[in-house]
This record gives sequence, C-alpha cells and structure tokens, in this order.
Amino acid sequence: MAVIHKTTMQPNKLELLTPWLPTRPWYRGGEGVVPVLERAGGFRLDDPEGEVGIDFMVVTDASGEEIRSYLVPLTYRGAPLAGAEDALIGTSEHGVLGTRWVYDGAHDPALLGELTALLEGRAVPQAQSLSDTPDPTVVASFDGSGSWDPGVAPVVEEGADGTDVRLGTGAPVLRFVRFLDPKAAGARGEVTAGWRLPDGEERRGAYVLVLDAA
Repeated sequence: MAVIHKTTMQPNKLELLTPWLPTRPWYRGGEGVVPVLERAGGFRLDDPEGEVGIDFMVVTDASGEEIRSYLVPLTYRGAPLAGAEDALIGTSEHGVLGTRWVYDGAHDPALLGELTALLEGRAVPQAQSLSDTPDPTVVASFDGSGSWDPGVAPVVEEGADGTDVRLGTGAPVLRFVRFLDPKAAGARGEVTAGWRLPDGEERRGAYVLVLDAA
C-alpha cells in the first residue's frame, strides 16, 4: 500500500509538466504555446514492491480558447530507471522522500505491469490523494482474449492520437488516450474514469483503450 505524504515537491508536478507537454506529438496547444495547467483528476495504482509511485494524472490546459484535458501517467522513483532516459520528465525534491525521478509512466514497466493487472482484475484502483482508499469510480473492462508479458521491454509508439504500448508479440495494444474525450471507447477493453474542467463540470471517458495488435 502506498502512503500519500502531505508535503511539498520542488518543482511541483505542474511545473515539471509545463515545459514537457509541448514536446509531445499529441499536445494540441500549438507551436510556441506555454501551457496553463491545472490538476483535474485521476487515480493511483499501488506498486506491490512499495518502491514506485504510480499516478494516472489528468491536467487541463487553459492556454487557448478551448480547455483541453490531457492524461499524463506518471511514475516516481527513488533512483533513475535504467534505459529510460528519453522518458524522464524531470527530478523533484520531495519533502519526505528526497530526490524523486519523475517519468512518463507509459514507458515504465512498473506502471505497465499494474495497468495490465487492473485490466485483468488483479489490481484495485486507488484514490489519487488518500492512502489505502480504493476508488470505485474507476472501471476496467477487458474481453480476456490475448495476454501481456510485463516482463518484456515495452515497445512504445507516440502519435497524434496517443501513446501505444506493446508488451509481447501479438499482445493487445494498450493505448493511453492523451487528449481526453468523453466519446472515446475501446473495442477490446478500456479503463474509464472521471475528470473535471476548471468551471467544475464533471466529465468521464476512457483513459486507456485495449486494441487489437496490428
């Protein structure tokens, strides 16, 4: 069980994400735009080893005429993840845990292993800001055909529609829906949860889709 510490991070998560988001192919703010970010929801998964923080975070960007909502799965580690230099968002000083290496979780085996466990009914989604508190609003569904091998190195493809991850030859594709849309739906399975807009409007849709392997 992960313990949520009521403390500070310097720089904080939004400060780390502000320069990083515009470098992503799925960011829709336009060239030269500086995001105006606000936390908007999400949930956590517990690392069984108790070493890695796993956070499915949603942020809204108010830099343009349209409010856009993005999914940013994050992992927090106490040491660098070997071979994941391109996935590093930055480092931050945690008030209790010290230096934390913050990664784009779509590239992190710890997050991918627990995500597949969630889809297979072996993991319980947790409230984002509370310790030992399941979040029943997060719903995972999967038709059960095909399997993933979290032990293999993930093959990650970034595109305008999101981030696709393959865990093994012929395994179903995990698509992280980066630009959140209430209408998004998956054919094989999905993880759905809610988020909110700055005016308080509540929305709900797929964070992750399960797609057939190409």
